[in-house]
Amino acid sequence: MPNPLSSTACQHLAQVFASDIPLTSAMAVEVREWQNQRLQLHIPLPENRNHQNSMFGGSLYCAGVLACWGWLHLRLRDAGINTTHIVVQAGQIDYPLPVLADAKVICDAPEDAIWTRFFNMYQRHGKARISLSSRILTHDGLDGACFTGQFVLHS
Repeated sequence: MPNPLSSTACQHLAQVFASDIPLTSAMAVEVREWQNQRLQLHIPLPENRNHQNSMFGGSLYCAGVLACWGWLHLRLRDAGINTTHIVVQAGQIDYPLPVLADAKVICDAPEDAIWTRFFNMYQRHGKARISLSSRILTHDGLDGACFTGQFVLHS
Protein backbone atom coordinates (compact mmCIF):
# COMPACT_ATOMS: atom_id res chain seq x y z
CA MET A 1 0.00 0.00 0.00
CA PRO A 2 1.49 3.39 -0.98
CA ASN A 3 2.44 5.78 1.80
CA PRO A 4 -0.12 8.66 1.70
CA LEU A 5 2.51 11.16 2.90
CA SER A 6 4.82 10.06 0.09
CA SER A 7 1.96 10.43 -2.39
CA THR A 8 1.14 13.93 -1.14
CA ALA A 9 4.81 14.97 -1.33
CA CYS A 10 5.10 13.54 -4.86
CA GLN A 11 1.99 15.41 -6.00
CA HIS A 12 3.32 18.61 -4.45
CA LEU A 13 6.72 18.29 -6.17
CA ALA A 14 5.07 17.44 -9.50
CA GLN A 15 3.04 20.66 -9.21
CA VAL A 16 6.16 22.69 -8.35
CA PHE A 17 8.00 21.20 -11.34
CA ALA A 18 5.05 21.96 -13.66
CA SER A 19 4.65 25.57 -12.50
CA ASP A 20 8.24 26.61 -11.78
CA ILE A 21 10.37 24.44 -14.12
CA PRO A 22 8.48 24.13 -17.43
CA LEU A 23 11.19 21.96 -19.01
CA THR A 24 10.00 19.08 -16.83
CA SER A 25 6.81 18.86 -18.90
CA ALA A 26 8.70 18.51 -22.20
CA MET A 27 10.92 15.86 -20.59
CA ALA A 28 7.80 14.10 -19.21
CA VAL A 29 9.41 13.85 -15.76
CA GLU A 30 7.34 11.89 -13.24
CA VAL A 31 7.80 12.14 -9.49
CA ARG A 32 7.49 8.52 -8.40
CA GLU A 33 8.48 8.21 -4.74
CA TRP A 34 9.55 10.16 -1.67
CA GLN A 35 10.33 7.68 1.08
CA ASN A 36 12.97 7.54 3.83
CA GLN A 37 14.56 10.72 2.46
CA ARG A 38 15.00 9.15 -0.97
CA LEU A 39 13.51 10.78 -4.05
CA GLN A 40 12.82 8.77 -7.18
CA LEU A 41 11.91 10.31 -10.52
CA HIS A 42 11.06 8.58 -13.81
CA ILE A 43 12.36 9.81 -17.17
CA PRO A 44 10.89 8.21 -20.33
CA LEU A 45 13.17 7.50 -23.28
CA PRO A 46 10.84 8.69 -26.11
CA GLU A 47 10.76 12.31 -24.90
CA ASN A 48 14.50 12.32 -24.10
CA ARG A 49 16.13 10.26 -26.83
CA ASN A 50 18.98 11.31 -29.06
CA HIS A 51 19.87 10.41 -32.66
CA GLN A 52 21.17 7.00 -31.49
CA ASN A 53 17.92 6.11 -29.68
CA SER A 54 19.59 6.34 -26.30
CA MET A 55 18.91 8.94 -23.61
CA PHE A 56 20.21 12.40 -24.58
CA GLY A 57 23.11 13.53 -22.37
CA GLY A 58 21.47 16.89 -21.74
CA SER A 59 18.31 15.16 -20.51
CA LEU A 60 20.39 12.98 -18.20
CA TYR A 61 22.10 16.08 -16.81
CA CYS A 62 18.76 17.83 -16.29
CA ALA A 63 17.32 14.72 -14.64
CA GLY A 64 20.27 14.60 -12.24
CA VAL A 65 19.82 18.26 -11.31
CA LEU A 66 16.05 17.86 -10.93
CA ALA A 67 16.38 14.89 -8.59
CA CYS A 68 18.77 16.79 -6.31
CA TRP A 69 16.77 20.03 -6.49
CA GLY A 70 13.56 18.11 -5.78
CA TRP A 71 15.18 16.21 -2.92
CA LEU A 72 16.29 19.46 -1.29
CA HIS A 73 12.87 21.06 -1.80
CA LEU A 74 11.05 18.12 -0.19
CA ARG A 75 13.56 17.73 2.64
CA LEU A 76 13.21 21.42 3.49
CA ARG A 77 9.42 21.11 3.30
CA ASP A 78 9.57 18.18 5.75
CA ALA A 79 11.57 20.50 8.06
CA GLY A 80 8.87 23.18 7.83
CA ILE A 81 10.53 25.39 5.19
CA ASN A 82 8.44 25.63 2.02
CA THR A 83 10.63 27.43 -0.51
CA THR A 84 11.77 27.20 -4.10
CA HIS A 85 14.71 29.59 -3.55
CA ILE A 86 17.12 26.80 -4.47
CA VAL A 87 19.65 27.16 -7.26
CA VAL A 88 22.28 24.83 -8.66
CA GLN A 89 25.65 26.56 -8.40
CA ALA A 90 27.85 23.91 -10.02
CA GLY A 91 27.44 20.40 -11.37
CA GLN A 92 29.47 17.48 -12.63
CA ILE A 93 28.17 14.41 -14.43
CA ASP A 94 29.72 11.15 -15.59
CA TYR A 95 28.13 8.85 -18.17
CA PRO A 96 29.47 5.32 -17.51
CA LEU A 97 26.82 3.49 -19.59
CA PRO A 98 24.27 4.41 -22.26
CA VAL A 99 20.67 4.60 -21.07
CA LEU A 100 18.63 2.70 -23.66
CA ALA A 101 15.19 2.67 -22.00
CA ASP A 102 13.10 4.64 -19.53
CA ALA A 103 15.18 5.52 -16.49
CA LYS A 104 14.87 5.82 -12.73
CA VAL A 105 16.58 8.82 -11.21
CA ILE A 106 17.49 8.47 -7.53
CA CYS A 107 18.66 11.06 -5.02
CA ASP A 108 19.50 9.79 -1.55
CA ALA A 109 20.07 11.87 1.56
CA PRO A 110 23.59 13.02 2.35
CA GLU A 111 25.10 12.06 5.69
CA ASP A 112 23.21 13.43 8.70
CA ALA A 113 26.14 15.68 9.72
CA ILE A 114 26.15 17.33 6.28
CA TRP A 115 22.40 18.00 6.44
CA THR A 116 22.63 19.34 10.01
CA ARG A 117 25.48 21.71 9.10
CA PHE A 118 23.56 22.94 6.04
CA PHE A 119 20.30 23.42 7.96
CA ASN A 120 21.98 25.24 10.86
CA MET A 121 23.83 27.53 8.45
CA TYR A 122 20.56 28.43 6.73
CA GLN A 123 18.82 29.07 10.07
CA ARG A 124 21.65 31.38 11.19
CA HIS A 125 22.48 33.21 7.95
CA GLY A 126 19.51 32.81 5.59
CA LYS A 127 21.81 31.18 3.03
CA ALA A 128 23.55 27.80 2.83
CA ARG A 129 25.22 25.45 0.36
CA ILE A 130 25.03 21.66 0.14
CA SER A 131 26.50 19.03 -2.17
CA LEU A 132 23.98 16.43 -3.40
CA SER A 133 24.32 13.46 -5.74
CA SER A 134 21.92 11.55 -7.95
CA ARG A 135 22.10 8.46 -10.12
CA ILE A 136 20.29 7.75 -13.36
CA LEU A 137 19.84 4.00 -13.68
CA THR A 138 19.80 1.84 -16.79
CA HIS A 139 16.99 -0.67 -17.36
CA ASP A 140 18.99 -3.30 -15.44
CA GLY A 141 19.73 -1.05 -12.45
CA LEU A 142 23.29 0.00 -13.28
CA ASP A 143 24.56 3.57 -13.21
CA GLY A 144 23.96 5.17 -16.60
CA ALA A 145 24.87 8.62 -15.30
CA CYS A 146 26.07 9.98 -11.95
CA PHE A 147 25.52 13.64 -11.10
CA THR A 148 26.96 15.66 -8.21
CA GLY A 149 26.07 19.30 -7.70
CA GLN A 150 26.39 22.20 -5.32
CA PHE A 151 23.02 23.69 -4.41
CA VAL A 152 22.46 27.03 -2.73
CA LEU A 153 19.42 27.92 -0.66
CA HIS A 154 18.75 31.59 -0.01
CA SER A 155 15.95 33.52 1.67
